Amino acid sequence: MTKVKTTFFCQNCGTQFSKWQGQCNSCEEWNTIAEEVIQKTEKVAWKSSETLDKRVAKPQKIVDISTSADARINTQNIELNRVLGGGLVPGSLTLLGGEPGIGKSTLMLQVALQMPYKTLYVSGEESPQQIKMRAERIYPNSSNCFILTETKTQNIFRQIEAIHPNIVVIDSVQTLHTDNLDSSPGSISQIRECASEFIKFAKETGTPVVLIGHITKDGNIAGPKILEHMVDTVLQFEGDPNHVYRILRAQKNRFGSTNELGIYEMQSNGLREVDNPSEILISKNEEDLSGTAISATIEGLRPLMIEIQALVSTAVYGTPQRSTTGFNAKRLNMLLAVLEKRAGFKLGVKDVFLNITGGITVDDPAIDLAVIAAVLSSNIDIAIDKSICFAAEIGLAGEVRPVTRIDQRIKEAEKLGFTSIVVSKYCNLPKSKNPINIIKITKVNDVVNYLFD
Repeated sequence: MTKVKTTFFCQNCGTQFSKWQGQCNSCEEWNTIAEEVIQKTEKVAWKSSETLDKRVAKPQKIVDISTSADARINTQNIELNRVLGGGLVPGSLTLLGGEPGIGKSTLMLQVALQMPYKTLYVSGEESPQQIKMRAERIYPNSSNCFILTETKTQNIFRQIEAIHPNIVVIDSVQTLHTDNLDSSPGSISQIRECASEFIKFAKETGTPVVLIGHITKDGNIAGPKILEHMVDTVLQFEGDPNHVYRILRAQKNRFGSTNELGIYEMQSNGLREVDNPSEILISKNEEDLSGTAISATIEGLRPLMIEIQALVSTAVYGTPQRSTTGFNAKRLNMLLAVLEKRAGFKLGVKDVFLNITGGITVDDPAIDLAVIAAVLSSNIDIAIDKSICFAAEIGLAGEVRPVTRIDQRIKEAEKLGFTSIVVSKYCNLPKSKNPINIIKITKVNDVVNYLFD
C-alpha cells in the first residue's frame, strides 16, 4: 500500500513547509501551520479519461490567432459590465470576494437569473429551496438558470457535461472538495486544487467561471495568495451591511481597467444598479452647514461629485487628533501643514476629523482643494455656498495644480446644477463656452480670499 503524502501549509498565507514550525516565515503569524494530505495515489482530471480530448496544443503565430469568436458576454448588469471592462470574457475565471452578508450570492444569483444564457449556479452553502425563495424575490420568471447543490468537483463536472452551460457560478470556492486530495474542504491544498480544475475546464471549453470567495478577518480573500494570481479577475464587493449601498471594485483585471467602480443599492427585491452615484454621495440637507465642500472626482471613466465633511475643534487632551474616513490620513497631514505654512492658519493645536460621505474611498488628488475648503469652513464656522464645487490638487508650496480630464468634471458639475467650479489657472480648459462659472486660482490664499472675504 502506497504511503499517503502529507505536507505542512500556513493557513494564513498558504506557504508550504516540509515540517511543522511555530511561526510562518512569510507572514510571521504564529500557530497557523497545519499538516494536510497532498494527494492520493491516483489523480483524475476534470474530464473522464474516455472523453478527454487527446489533441496536443501547437504553437501559433500571433497574427494567425483570431479573437472575433471571443466576444464578451453581456451580463445584463450595467455596473458589473463596467467593472469587468465590458462583460465576461469566454474562458475567464473571476473571483468575487466580500464580507459575510454583503450580498455576493445575491449579486451573482441576480446576474444568473437575468442573463439570456444557460447558466449553472452551483451552491455548496444553501439548499435548492432556499435559493428558490431568494430567486422569487429577485427575478421569478427565469428559465435559463439551473441550480445545483453540490460540493464535490467530480460531480459538478459530470453535470456540466450533461447540460453544457454557457456560464458557471460557484458559491463558494471554500466549500468545494476534490477526490484527488484527502484534506478537508476549505484547506489550502483543496482550494488550490479545486481552482486549478476549474481553470483547466474554463480554458479548454471557453466557458466563463465565477468563483465566490470568503474573506478573512483582515479583509483578504481566504485561501492561499496564489489563488488571486491564478484567476483572471479579482472583484471586491464592499459596503457596510448596516447601510443600503454596495460598491464593486476590480482589484485585478487582465481584460480591463482596475479603476472602475460599480455602485448598487440593496433592496428587498435584490440589488438595484445606481446609474447616477453623485446623487447618493451628496447629502440632501437644505441647511447651510459649515465644514462641507463638494469635489468633482474621477473613478475610472466615470465622473463623480462627492461630499467632503470636516470638523475642526480644540484639542482636549493636549495631543491633537487626526482622523479620516475614506481619505489618506498622511495626505491630510500634508494639507494641514501646507495651510499652516503657506496660509498662516494655526491648526497644529486642533483636532481635525475628515469624512467622505457615501462610504467610498477616494485616492484622486483632485479632491485636495475641497478638503482644504471644508477644513477652513469648519475652522472659522462659515458655510460654503452649495452651488460651488472644487477640482484641483494642492502642492507643497501652496500652489494649486491642474488635474486631468477637467472637461468631464465640469460637465458633471453642470449636469447636477452647480453654478461655479474652482480649478487651477493652468488647466487646459475646453474651448467651447461653458454655462458654468469657472473660477481660476493659483495659490491656497486665493481660495481663502474667494470663499471667506
